[in-house]
Amino acid sequence: MKAFNLKTLGAGLLLVGAGIASSPSALAGGGHGCGEYTEADGTKITLECSTAPIDLTNKGSLQRGATMFMNYCVGCHSAQYVRHSRIAKDLDIPPELMEKYLMVSAKQIGDHVTAGIDPELQKSWFGAQPPDLSLETRLRGDDWVYTYLLSFYEDPSRPWGSNNLVLANAAMPHVLHNLQKELGEEEYKARIGDLVNFMAWMAEPVRHDRKIYGAFVILFLLILLIPVYLLNKEFWKDVK
Repeated sequence: MKAFNLKTLGAGLLLVGAGIASSPSALAGGGHGCGEYTEADGTKITLECSTAPIDLTNKGSLQRGATMFMNYCVGCHSAQYVRHSRIAKDLDIPPELMEKYLMVSAKQIGDHVTAGIDPELQKSWFGAQPPDLSLETRLRGDDWVYTYLLSFYEDPSRPWGSNNLVLANAAMPHVLHNLQKELGEEEYKARIGDLVNFMAWMAEPVRHDRKIYGAFVILFLLILLIPVYLLNKEFWKDVK
């Protein structure tokens, strides 16, 4: 029988702590940036991801992001794992305001978020049905989604007149083009930050709480490690 290995347990706790603290951006992005694009002279440029301003405690940002999502995204995209009632409850949005202004494609506040346009019609327009966005930030990473939304540019050769540096020849048109021109670059970036912040909440509503609880669990285990180590030492003191 082997004696208690303090180093092994300590390393395990550190790995668990790192897993709790890691953001979806770090896990999904893998540190490889947000793709490559080619300049007119043939030079390949690696596009670094911009840092998304994620703050799941900022209810104002989340509310603005929810408004952006419902007004600009839900026409084509669904969020099938999220209910309007959960959005209203968690983001402190009065149900009557939710029903009046933010229920674009639903009849009851308990309904899931569905796309406002028929999927078959979307396929004929874009060549494929737009993806569900419930878990998009967990799949791609917060920073990837943020950088993608900021990387549209005019391209007359494309069917919708726009292209994207992060995802070349994306089927998605630049639906926020008019808003970008109205707001200016800085305010536009702030609104995109709100949108991605909401999408990060939507992908994992308990993400902020998970990190807090995880920190307390690690702290408890580190404190528990002291008596466990002393007890182990006492048990094995006479074993040569």
